[in-house]
Amino acid sequence: MKLKQLESILGDVTQFSSPKIDLEQYPTGPHIASRLIYTAENSFGDISDKVVADFGCGCGTLGIASSLLEARSQTKPSLAFREDVYGYNTISLKTFLPKCFAKPNIRRVLTPMELNHVIGVDIDYEALEMAQSNTSELEVEMDFVLDNIQDLAWRGPVVDTVVMNPPFGTRRKGADMEFLAAALKCSKTAVYSLHKTSTREHVRRGALRDFKAKTAEVLCELRYDLPASYKFHKKREVDIAVDLWRFTVS
Repeated sequence: MKLKQLESILGDVTQFSSPKIDLEQYPTGPHIASRLIYTAENSFGDISDKVVADFGCGCGTLGIASSLLEARSQTKPSLAFREDVYGYNTISLKTFLPKCFAKPNIRRVLTPMELNHVIGVDIDYEALEMAQSNTSELEVEMDFVLDNIQDLAWRGPVVDTVVMNPPFGTRRKGADMEFLAAALKCSKTAVYSLHKTSTREHVRRGALRDFKAKTAEVLCELRYDLPASYKFHKKREVDIAVDLWRFTVS
């Protein structure tokens, strides 16, 4: 699939109607999302035939883009292996998240009954409902986990690639680095992430020194057109410089 075609399809993804400020929910627009996933695949081969996790998936844009570029699981481990890797079991999840079991594709990963090709992780159930609706509309496959990134019970590297547009840490300091730390623990190969350009050295130092990434490379600098989403926003749109990072795992 060509870049322009991917961007055009992602333009049909429904975004947040009532974003939650405490979660720093901002839309990942089709321009940035398409370039992140297209670069991950065409420059490094990190999407096609890989198991991809979209951390803080929100409305599902990055996960949907990954699915469109044919991310998929090459093997299907036994149920016992999956329970050991994910650290989940049916009883505890039914107690903790009873309403999730009304949604078939959310339940499937949460139990988990299947290791699918693209897994979206988010703490916001309403966001996952919207992501589920988007995948249905665009006829792509994606499974979902309702959980806090810091509380994921995944034990060791269980996905090939993590893609994410994490909170910038504006509302809660350090949120961006919490996402990065979790992603590097779960990925076998690479993590692709967007961070403010103004935090470049902080991100590089944290990744290499604190989180033991093998490499930390800024692939390009992009312009994030952030629309007014909350009442305190005074301007209709703000243009923010962001870095597209690729981190590799030791």
